[in-house]
Amino acid sequence: MAQTEPNLDHDVSWFLLPSYWAKMVVALMSFLCFANSYDGDFVFDDSEAIINNKVAGIVGRADLLCALFFLLSFLGYCKAFRENKEGHNFSIFWVLVSVILGAIAMLCKEQGITILGLNAVFDALVINKLNVLELIQKLLHKDKSLENAVLLRKGLLFRITLLMSGGASILYIRWRIMGTGPPAFTEVDNPASFADSLFVRAINYNYYYSLNAWLLLCPWWLCFDWSMGCIPLIKSVSDWRIIALAALWFCLIGLICQALCSEDSHKRRILTLGLGFLIIPFLPASNLFFRVGFVIAERVIYLPSIGYCILFTYGFSLLSKQAKKKKILAVAVLGILLVNVMRCALRSSQWRSEEQLFRSALSVCPLNAKVHYNVGKNLADKGNQSAAIKYYREAVRLNPKYVHAMNNLGNILKERNELQEAEELLSLAVRIQPDFAAAWMNLGIVQNSLRRFEEAEQSYWTAIKHRKKYPDCYYNLGRLYADLNRHVDALNAWRNATVLKPEHSLAWNNMIILLDNTGNLAQAEAVGREALELIPNDHSLMFSLANVLGKSQKYKESEALFLKAIKANPNAASYHGNLAVLYHRWGNLDLAKKHYEVSLKLDPMAPGTKENYNLLRRKLEQLQKKGSA
Repeated sequence: MAQTEPNLDHDVSWFLLPSYWAKMVVALMSFLCFANSYDGDFVFDDSEAIINNKVAGIVGRADLLCALFFLLSFLGYCKAFRENKEGHNFSIFWVLVSVILGAIAMLCKEQGITILGLNAVFDALVINKLNVLELIQKLLHKDKSLENAVLLRKGLLFRITLLMSGGASILYIRWRIMGTGPPAFTEVDNPASFADSLFVRAINYNYYYSLNAWLLLCPWWLCFDWSMGCIPLIKSVSDWRIIALAALWFCLIGLICQALCSEDSHKRRILTLGLGFLIIPFLPASNLFFRVGFVIAERVIYLPSIGYCILFTYGFSLLSKQAKKKKILAVAVLGILLVNVMRCALRSSQWRSEEQLFRSALSVCPLNAKVHYNVGKNLADKGNQSAAIKYYREAVRLNPKYVHAMNNLGNILKERNELQEAEELLSLAVRIQPDFAAAWMNLGIVQNSLRRFEEAEQSYWTAIKHRKKYPDCYYNLGRLYADLNRHVDALNAWRNATVLKPEHSLAWNNMIILLDNTGNLAQAEAVGREALELIPNDHSLMFSLANVLGKSQKYKESEALFLKAIKANPNAASYHGNLAVLYHRWGNLDLAKKHYEVSLKLDPMAPGTKENYNLLRRKLEQLQKKGSA
């Protein structure tokens, strides 16, 4: 009689639930972990990956798609396994489905390559119950019995070849789409990979592995970014952190020995499967094959957590068989589960908004300049400039070459009219990174404010040199030329801005106003109409064009645009004031009076409005006297 396969459910029978109840418990735990963030904001790099992504439904949700296709790919293999157990031939159809879905996941995200590898591991260890050590020994000794091994007998070699071929094909397609050049990373992204000494690189890579392993065991110190000094390099063997490396490899070597050499075939398969799922998905992030752009990224341990769960569950089953007080063990496991659910729910809540996410990192990585930079940027976006300055200064202190922090700090100081310090910071930023176009443009704005026009013009052109399509820089260059009464150059610069960015409202407005002020009403009207065709709901453009039409005595059309602008922005005093001037010229004195009064109510100090209102009142008084006479 054939020996029955060991079943982990029997080892932990006091946790045994009917299938539907087990599914309900898993669903409930998942809901408790993530329910509090279902309506959260798009935060951190979601802005580029989703909000600013024109194909947000595909590329922007790459992590989600990768996970979905991994699940479907794995289910395809499980379906094939089930059919095989029920006496059917192993379904090549489901293998092909698995390959295709795994390949799609690879297109969505680079970690997709590991999905096909995991399917191969599952096929070899679970479906075919392959003895890895025995296979290695036969290969080394060139044992002829290998021909009759399960590897060939059940078609495993063919299926693995199919998986590898699919993976290689998609890698080639991805390579052709994305190009051959590797991404450009800097030392602050991954300091260990830039170390001159091979010893320092190897030690620190292994230390990073141990930190990832610790995050799997105890996910308490979590941070959205681990670069920029978050983890100082280990540079000598006297560093106490070497202990973490020793502990990691002691555990891994012990597990590998048990997985290969244990006499219990069931134990070998579970340990090999767990280690395969733990290690294979992590390999692309290991720096072994290519440099990666991060020190630690929590996303790269999502898939390895499957292997960790397999190993944890098997270890728990072994303890359960030997423990005398099983209730204490059960309470301990339930306690670990509860703590992790609570931690997951807390972390999920921190991802609800950028402020919570960034501030949560301050206690984890206080030496990370990017953390302070992001907190400062979030505060600046909310208008809290004083607090933002504090965090930007700390970011620059922690990383004196952090040009983005210098640029943002310089911008705030410019707005606060602290022009000298702003110029010093921006000048330093462009010295450190000469091709930093945004810093060159902002330096030009500061120099313009300091009335150093030639230097400002040179800075603007340097910015455009480094970023050819830079509409904001052309807009600011146009403002410089307008200040210098170089009207043709100003119009050309603003026209360039609108060509590069047709919805650039400020550039359109400035063209209309300049043409209006220089008496080119026909040209101003043409530009205004062109702008409104492109940006039909922009009330500032309606206002500018209405002014031009009023001067051209096209009163009805001008009135319609003024009223439309006021409907869109009813609290703009200038809109009411200029409409009142139109009515004043047109002879609709009652309506003129009404809108003068609204304008003065909104802004009692509105320039010219009070004088015009007084002129209107005197005219109305004169008309009233004539009428009574």
